[in-house]
Amino acid sequence: MNLKELEYYRMVCKHKSITKAAHALYMTPQGLSKIIKNMENELGATLLNRTAAGISLTASGEYLYRHLPEVLEPYQQICSEIRCIEQQENHEIDLLSAYGILRLVTPECLADFRQKYPEITLTYREFPDRQVERLFREGEGNVAFIVGNSSLRHLDATFMEKFEIKLLVNRQHPLACKEKASIRDLEGEKLYIESSEFHIHQLIMEKCRQAGFEPQIAFETSGFSLCHKMVQQNKGVSVTVDFIFEDMSQSDLVMLPFEDGPYYWETYMLTRNGSTPNPDIRLFHNHVMKWLKDIVEKNIVR
Repeated sequence: MNLKELEYYRMVCKHKSITKAAHALYMTPQGLSKIIKNMENELGATLLNRTAAGISLTASGEYLYRHLPEVLEPYQQICSEIRCIEQQENHEIDLLSAYGILRLVTPECLADFRQKYPEITLTYREFPDRQVERLFREGEGNVAFIVGNSSLRHLDATFMEKFEIKLLVNRQHPLACKEKASIRDLEGEKLYIESSEFHIHQLIMEKCRQAGFEPQIAFETSGFSLCHKMVQQNKGVSVTVDFIFEDMSQSDLVMLPFEDGPYYWETYMLTRNGSTPNPDIRLFHNHVMKWLKDIVEKNIVR
């Protein structure tokens, strides 16, 4: 049994489902189930009660889950510190970004940084919102762009920008005649939305449930583009934010603010508050924040 398997077990406990945990980990339920079974064999204990209704933790399983932070968090912090040391010595910036934020920051921001600081190697990878947080928590990368504030330990979060989440409808849809929408307007509508790995999905689901109904999700995707396309074809409704709408703006789409909002798509830059400050990270942090300020002041066109 290794630390990665313990992390897998924590995901199963968190989701209370092997299938959901496997989906979040981008692996098969069969593969994850086999790992948990091997852990049980090694410990000589049953960790999960498996029934047709789902899973629950046994007394042993609950004990293991309760003590996981004592094992995983120090190890993750050590790994993170070692990566930070290596990246600083090699002048590497490894950026993890939630989908959509590089569009917000603009690719030119990264290109300009590379031109100004050729001695620093800048790489970036894009993932769904929650996967970025998960990978960063596990020690991947040394800078992260995320959606939604983060309470992760050993991290500094700098607010970047926020945009109001609005309802997206076709101009031919009956809701298009309204000036504002209510979250209850989603009831009974076919909703095209980003998947549960995205902050916007969690927020809209929560607001619908608070209003007393389950939204009728027609399709979950990994980006705003398909949602806009489906609404353009008047196959349903979606939610979006201003700067995405402006990029994809078409005359047959209408964006409505939520009168029971506002709900926000907030972006933050995460860096590690390790014991050894990294001057390269500070340069990158300042560069991005100045770039965003110049966009707001119209010195740079997004």
